[in-house]
Amino acid sequence: MRLLVMLVVFAVALVASAALNQAASGNFALALICGGLTATGGLLVYRWIVGKLEKRPVDEAAWSTLAPQVLRWTGAGIALFAVTIGVIALFGGYRMEGWGSFWAMLATLGTMVGAAVAEELLFRGALFRLVEEWLGTWIALAVSGVLFGALHLLNPGATLWGALAIAAEAGLMLGAAYTATRSLWVPIGLHLGWNFAESGLFGAVVSGTSGTHGLLRGSAPGNALISGGSFGPEGSVLAIVVGVVVAALFLRHAYRNGRIVRRAASDR
Repeated sequence: MRLLVMLVVFAVALVASAALNQAASGNFALALICGGLTATGGLLVYRWIVGKLEKRPVDEAAWSTLAPQVLRWTGAGIALFAVTIGVIALFGGYRMEGWGSFWAMLATLGTMVGAAVAEELLFRGALFRLVEEWLGTWIALAVSGVLFGALHLLNPGATLWGALAIAAEAGLMLGAAYTATRSLWVPIGLHLGWNFAESGLFGAVVSGTSGTHGLLRGSAPGNALISGGSFGPEGSVLAIVVGVVVAALFLRHAYRNGRIVRRAASDR
């Protein structure tokens, strides 16, 4: 019952976030406001629902650790994407075509704030966490990763390969990040930093969405397996390798610290 309630609530929140982002498209001030309101509202609802249904402190989304962890892991997400796009460029799959717009970068930041929080509350805060209680970490990683990839089939330029790539790199990596730290701020920060850098800084396509809106204008020449083609860098085999390696590092940390759940915990 908890899983059903939370999936419905945060699926609605994700749809609302997407609608607000669409309405604010191109207006940096409105995008920042909508992103901030979506993120804040989603987190308040998450804390209220978990507190009511699970009768416990919501430690995975503690306000006291929000700022330092989100800032730190957003920076890590930006750095991780910068390394990834650098490797892709080295193999001829990314080219900087010129400058974009500082204001477009700010609009993208607002959009990504709302999207990252809404998606992480649904996929890590609700789906992964509750499936893990029931079936353990490994199945929760598989289920949440596959469904996270499937969500991206709804994007305009989506491909089956791109969705599988998202499941393997982002779905697995973000689930592993939560497993290792037991904090939602970590996958939220990584998700935000990666997506903001991808579109807001490097001007690349994000998960098959149309257009690029960032500080730079980028293109994806060459072999689609290297560049990601119309799906963007996340469809690159090189991005998959980076995501899987980072996920493995998180899971090793989780294993060493006894954070792998091997069987269902008792229902609350």
